[in-house]
Amino acid sequence: MCGIAGYIGPRNAVRTVFEQLKLLEYRGYDSAGIAYLANGEIRILKRAGKLSALGKAVEEEMPEASQAIAHSRWATHGGPTDENAHPHYDQYQQIAIIHNGIIENYLELKDRLAAEGHVFRSETDTEVAAHVIGREYEDGLPLEEAVSRAVHKLRGAYAFVVVSKREPGKIVATRNASPLIVGLGEGEQFLASDIPALLPFTRKVVVVKEGQVAVLTRDAVRILDSTGRETEFEPMEVQWDVAAAERGGYEHFMLKEIHEQPEVIRQCLLGRIDEAGRIRFENIFSDYVWTEIDRINIVACGTAYHAGLLGKHLFESLLRLPTDVFFSSEFRYGDPVLSEKSLAIFISQSGETADSLAALKLCQQRRIRTLGVVNVMGSSIARECDRTILTQAGPEISVASTKAYMAQSVVLALLAFYLAQVREAPGVRVGEGVEELRRMADAAKRVLELEPQVRELAEPVARSPLVFFIGRAADAHVALEGALKLKEVAYIPTQESPAGEMKHGPLALVERGVVAIAGATDAHVREKTLSNMMEIKARGGRLIAITTEDDWSCEQVADHVLKVPKMRFDFFSALLSVIPMQLLAYHVARERGCEIDQPRNLAKSVTVE
Repeated sequence: MCGIAGYIGPRNAVRTVFEQLKLLEYRGYDSAGIAYLANGEIRILKRAGKLSALGKAVEEEMPEASQAIAHSRWATHGGPTDENAHPHYDQYQQIAIIHNGIIENYLELKDRLAAEGHVFRSETDTEVAAHVIGREYEDGLPLEEAVSRAVHKLRGAYAFVVVSKREPGKIVATRNASPLIVGLGEGEQFLASDIPALLPFTRKVVVVKEGQVAVLTRDAVRILDSTGRETEFEPMEVQWDVAAAERGGYEHFMLKEIHEQPEVIRQCLLGRIDEAGRIRFENIFSDYVWTEIDRINIVACGTAYHAGLLGKHLFESLLRLPTDVFFSSEFRYGDPVLSEKSLAIFISQSGETADSLAALKLCQQRRIRTLGVVNVMGSSIARECDRTILTQAGPEISVASTKAYMAQSVVLALLAFYLAQVREAPGVRVGEGVEELRRMADAAKRVLELEPQVRELAEPVARSPLVFFIGRAADAHVALEGALKLKEVAYIPTQESPAGEMKHGPLALVERGVVAIAGATDAHVREKTLSNMMEIKARGGRLIAITTEDDWSCEQVADHVLKVPKMRFDFFSALLSVIPMQLLAYHVARERGCEIDQPRNLAKSVTVE
């Protein structure tokens, strides 16, 4: 999710990697830094805040170097400060390292190294990885071998880039889960986490595969497998322009972010499930506090509010823990009833939503415990809440939120099973819940294969004067989010409600030409949902049903059926059904010629009440 850049060759390496970082600004960041070799030493420049702060430091020092590595950071471990910015030294300041990803076992490694006398200057997992690599390097190994040996001691996702003052003229990089790309030049080589950072310099690239180690010198690139053996590689020629490359070749950021959701699910789980299958969260409330809580109040806006409704579904169905969900804009002025043992959860992608911050201040005045579920470390909600869980979804560029909804919902599911684990909730199969969470990324990837079917449905939906979204149980909550996406980006009026409420008013709006999208993934209430679908069909409505792969009943009623994987917990099947709804909203908007990434009248973060 962060930005990586590297260069070795005849140009001024510091300015080159800085230019690469500028091309990665669209990914979002909260600090940035550069490491370069000069006069036999590794020097580091890094600054929290905008890239311009680092640029000012570069202008002041005017460094000259033939090799450099650079990083723009999206904070996960440790706040967005100068000290926590990358690059980081090892214990001996012989190497410098930059890193994308999360090291799950960094705390145990840090404790072990501290006991041996290692001193750490930051709060990051990356500095721990630097010390682990540096310790291997002390044995006199070549840098690439030290890196290969060290990563076997690390658990998690990573893309590492390392330089050493002992071996000038060499850059070593490796990856597991996080992306890493080599750019090939004439007498010069490049590194980046994403293709846009390479396009002004070269079109010939090599995608480093998982477990491989890349060794860059001015005149050559070597790719080693996990055993250290050199392997052949086939460069590819990139045809995209810079704008298309920023979007990963997708036409819009919204589509790119929909397709990122399998990886986002993996990122949400990183470091939060141990080898024994137990859920763990760092720096949140003690077990005693979790057992004492008697009510949860979820406070959020828009998409985050819809994720909160899924959280309520889980907290109550799994834990029998009373849960209320409030619109942030109504919470403060509604004089809510709050008990001393309640917990207020604030959900926000940006962490800067004004209505949520106002509600948070009320909870602080009432001395209510607060927990933030946010994507941006260092944001106002992250700072002000008693405790915070980061969704770890990475930057979201499109105004219409897609992957943030998935991340928030997965984190709430993790939290629900964590509470069941801590409270020893009777009848809750925590182990099965963990297995379902681990299956979700692959399941989401399968759902994305429905896109050709969804694309065929875009034209009739685009012509509809009104689109219904209905469902029962968790499907009813997901229906709200599906409707919001269609409104946001395609500007089509929607009517969303629990399926059983259709007879209480909304059914009057059904006429020929309208479309109804029915979530029917929950087998326990599917028969009831089918009855509501038939009510719509009998009045001339066109039906699109989203159900599970084991169900054939919807095909007897619906005009079109989209099927998602059947999960052990109905909640997860319902959550997967949001992906075809997101895709439908995107393709309908495209069919109608709408401005997809920046829809009219809307902003990414609402910072006024």
